[in-house]
Amino acid sequence: MSGFKSLFKQTFFYGLATVLPRMLSFLLVPLYTSQAVLANPAEYGKISVIFSYFIILNVVLSYGMETAFFRFFNKSDDKEKVIGTSIISLTVSSLGFFFLALIFQNQIASFIDINVKYINLVIWILLLDALVIIPFVWLRANEKPMRFAIIKIFNVIINIGLNLFFLLKLKDLADSGGFFETIYKPNFEISYIFIANLVASAVTLLVLLPFYTKLRYKFDKTLWKQMMRYAIPVLVAGIAFSVNETFDRILLKELLPADVADNDIGMYSACYKLALFMTLFATAYRLGIEPYFFSHAKTKNPQKNYANILEFFVAFGSIIMLAVVVFADVLKPIIIRSEAYWEAMWIVPIILLANFCLGIYHNLSVWYKITDRTKFGAYISVVGALVTLVINFMFIETYSYRASAVATLIAYAVMMLLSYYFGRKYYPIPYNLKKIGLYLFVSIGLSSLSFYKYRGEYVIGIAMLIVFLGIVIMLEKNQLKQALKR
Repeated sequence: MSGFKSLFKQTFFYGLATVLPRMLSFLLVPLYTSQAVLANPAEYGKISVIFSYFIILNVVLSYGMETAFFRFFNKSDDKEKVIGTSIISLTVSSLGFFFLALIFQNQIASFIDINVKYINLVIWILLLDALVIIPFVWLRANEKPMRFAIIKIFNVIINIGLNLFFLLKLKDLADSGGFFETIYKPNFEISYIFIANLVASAVTLLVLLPFYTKLRYKFDKTLWKQMMRYAIPVLVAGIAFSVNETFDRILLKELLPADVADNDIGMYSACYKLALFMTLFATAYRLGIEPYFFSHAKTKNPQKNYANILEFFVAFGSIIMLAVVVFADVLKPIIIRSEAYWEAMWIVPIILLANFCLGIYHNLSVWYKITDRTKFGAYISVVGALVTLVINFMFIETYSYRASAVATLIAYAVMMLLSYYFGRKYYPIPYNLKKIGLYLFVSIGLSSLSFYKYRGEYVIGIAMLIVFLGIVIMLEKNQLKQALKR
């Protein structure tokens, strides 16, 4: 149980670092979708498209070096060489991208049909975010989750504080004249959102600068080649993941008529946020288990622990999915303030289940990471991306964002099943499929009934939730007793 104690400790702090910032950033959704800021879904749709490109480029600029760092840091005797090689590689590549992007920013803006003033801000943010990748992963590798959490939370507090200032207070302060009048610009809301992000990223880099000053810059060309061979499949997988996660917004913009595209993207992106609870849980769990997977790979019978980890994940994830579905219409007006966005609520159970499948996939992916078969992660992710692209291209023009939601679910489900199939061949893990299948079947069935048949009937929905909780407690009572004793 000592391994699990370490896992849960790290998951708690990494969860804190993920959940609290995202819950704080969750405040931005009601802010952006309010009548005072972006009451028109089309404006929010523009931001969503920009952030879609943002996510894809973040993956490209990290090019799998984060996962490669974990692998080589844990197995190398010369850890300083791993750190130095990683940081030099990422710094050089990030600066190269930065200067090229600034030179060709007008051409980029024209090609993707986004205002160049937004492109300029995004380029700066991408550079700053790329420069903190290795410092953050070093904190995780050295099991410093509290410091990791504090810095992450600090970043988002600055971001949210500046959003509130720029979008709610600056205009009133400008009306009184003086300094604030000189920095206020009307109809500048989207730029203010990115400026807030830029300042937060800059402050985060300043906080982490001591990491750079204490570093011994040792670059090993042979090691770098080994790390890149490990990282490139992770990069391919990351790009494919980005396609699954965000490329549907770009396709909606390209395939829908111009007069409805931004509006549909705005509604879809806002309602997509209601699946954030599942995303938060899955992300926090992944941040905790990834170092655990590597550090316990050589212990006695790690497969048994890996099997238990997935079982716990599915149990808790099933509860979260059902709870969010039951109370979706309670959460809706709190998070999405304008009724103009609510038309897309149909997607909420679909996206929740999709992110649940993605979380299960991350748990299953242990087999190819610790056996150095990362190319399978790339293959599986590419298959998922192809599923996403094919379904979106075939059905967006007819079903708009509904096709995108279903495509996301099918893609992540296919990836989950493929990972299990290949994992069973190359690194068998004794998963309790009967119990996992029971949790999934019951939670999906009850969620579907609650949302599509008994939506708004909270007595029935709460009863379903209680029944499911009872099932989980009954099946996990022995594990719960051990945990409570400890």
